[in-house]
Amino acid sequence: MIGKETTDMGEGAPTTARLRDVLNRASRVVIAEGSPDEADSADVARIAVSDAAIADLADLLAIVDGGNGDRCRCTGWPTIMVYDTAGELIACWTLHHQSGLRGIGDCDADLRDGPALTEWLAQRGLTRSRIVQEALAAGELEEERRRLRWLQAAPAGLRDAAMDVCAPPGPDREAWSARLRQAKARLAALIQDCYPDEIERIRVLMAWAGVAARESGGGLKWYDLAIQQELLAADPDRILAALTVRPPSPAQLDGATQLFASLEWTGAHGRQLPEPLRSTLIKHIRTDGTDPMKFRMRHGYYGAERSA
Repeated sequence: MIGKETTDMGEGAPTTARLRDVLNRASRVVIAEGSPDEADSADVARIAVSDAAIADLADLLAIVDGGNGDRCRCTGWPTIMVYDTAGELIACWTLHHQSGLRGIGDCDADLRDGPALTEWLAQRGLTRSRIVQEALAAGELEEERRRLRWLQAAPAGLRDAAMDVCAPPGPDREAWSARLRQAKARLAALIQDCYPDEIERIRVLMAWAGVAARESGGGLKWYDLAIQQELLAADPDRILAALTVRPPSPAQLDGATQLFASLEWTGAHGRQLPEPLRSTLIKHIRTDGTDPMKFRMRHGYYGAERSA
């Protein structure tokens, strides 16, 4: 285990100059593919660099001077241990999310080129950072595809307003939250204008809500919740009427499975649905439901205890 005194260079903002000063006094740098608590374990992959490779590493570890004013809550990895000519450990730094560095000053600092460092490590056998980055990139791509599926399902006349609602969060979460509240208010007003008939409005929103019911995981996103909140604000009797006034579409039934299983609905109205809606919903789930739909059906949602 690496001692805490080696992980923090004390007061002052982190800078590349401070980092280079330490590396200029180094004779060997060991990079272990684990957190400081794991760095000494024989099971942790590691490399040692010296001479010219230390200069290369110094370039790759260049940071945005001044730091980001924060400290990541995770322990961080890989662990970078710097030794002087006498073999003494003079610094211990950790990477955070392959994009930040800790240990140069009083806060974390963003790397100037995290991907370049990740590739440099992979070329020397430490591939875990690259594997994580590839997985994160794949996850971000799927998140974007999911967002586009929701946007493409937006009812007629609502696409532009929906685009504002599903805009991804930015670095300033407070500003993003304020913009989201405004976007949701605009969307809600536009929904009323485009679909003044309440029954038709509910049916349109129910089909849109059905998009989330078919997603493979991740729960409801902020944009899914915007539609669910509009449905929850409607008169529950009108919701039930909208699904029985004429046969609901499969997409509307998908949306119904999502709404009627929500804590807000069950907490306010219970799980028992009236006939023939209950039977229609159960038949839909048995015929074409997803695993989560079938799970909720088996566990008594929709008033169908142990129906599967």
